[in-house]
Amino acid sequence: MRLWIGLLGLLCAFGASAAPKIAVTDLAYEARVEEYIHAVSASNNFQASAYNASGASSYSEFESRSSYIEQGELRKFSGDIKGEILKSRQFQLVQGTPYTSEAKGDVYDVIKRIKAGHFKGADYVLFGTLSDIGFTRDINALDRTSSYSAVLGLSVVADFSLINTRTYEITSAFTAMGEGQDTKLVSSRDVRVNLNRPRVVREVSKALGEDVARQLQEQLGGGDQEPGQPALRNNLPRDEAPKILR
Repeated sequence: MRLWIGLLGLLCAFGASAAPKIAVTDLAYEARVEEYIHAVSASNNFQASAYNASGASSYSEFESRSSYIEQGELRKFSGDIKGEILKSRQFQLVQGTPYTSEAKGDVYDVIKRIKAGHFKGADYVLFGTLSDIGFTRDINALDRTSSYSAVLGLSVVADFSLINTRTYEITSAFTAMGEGQDTKLVSSRDVRVNLNRPRVVREVSKALGEDVARQLQEQLGGGDQEPGQPALRNNLPRDEAPKILR
């Protein structure tokens, strides 16, 4: 009995340590920022004496336009991605170093960030880049009624690559999407209605995380397992039943 308990303990420990460690980045993005400056300055000087008086004024105007590229990471959606990956039991999660505005270098150069030690302890990095994000707001008439539906929608599309931190090989690559909306009935087009923006963001985050985990399982060999069976780990064969060596 003790032998069986010991073997089961070893198998459990081996199963826990066999799961690769993964770091999940926030969604990298790049945006063009436009700046417009219009400055006006004016001053008046007056001098007087017993014999004469003089007044002087000056006026200047300055106008400038400039644009630059801003890089960063969107941190609103990575929480649910990590949560869904943990549910799949394919990986262990480790925390990487986030990209900040003070960081020097290209946010898209993930290989350089790996070499710099930003993902210590990770066997893989799930690197995500934002492809498209957009809110939509519509008011639509409902057929055969005097009511209208006010709709606030949000969609997010992101590209993902699973990168081996030792060989820099891309093990998995896909595009994931999350959508969500909030709808309320109103009696007039002109009525002011407050739609639930936080709820929409939460729905999108949840849907995006589920899509990421599903596609990881499909590409790495865990998407078609039988009900009640543990998820496969990176195309590894199923564990064999323990055998007692005599």
